[in-house]
Amino acid sequence: QVQLVDAGGGLVQAGGSLRLSCAASGRFYSINVMGWYRQAPGKQRELVATITSAGSTNYADSVKGRFTISRAENTVYLQMNSLKPEDTAVYYCYLRDVLANAYWGQGTQVTVSS
Repeated sequence: QVQLVDAGGGLVQAGGSLRLSCAASGRFYSINVMGWYRQAPGKQRELVATITSAGSTNYADSVKGRFTISRAENTVYLQMNSLKPEDTAVYYCYLRDVLANAYWGQGTQVTVSS
């Protein structure tokens, strides 16, 4: 019933920028938190950034100062600047509502070349 459609991935050179977006649709309870995870081949999934309904943000140490998460209505964005090859991964959008239901996007590939 609930869908998260994430998009914006692609190929970019080191030092470049990308903006990911994730639009939530369907019936869900009030949003508690939205965020982005990423997973590279052979690596564990890791949390990249989150934003609460009140606007509080949290970032992984590896992306602080380079990535910015924001939200408008039911869409969450991830602005990624100064990209590095180690940022290469599939990025997944995440939503948790106030009843602790969790939803995931299908993933969008980000590849950073050197």
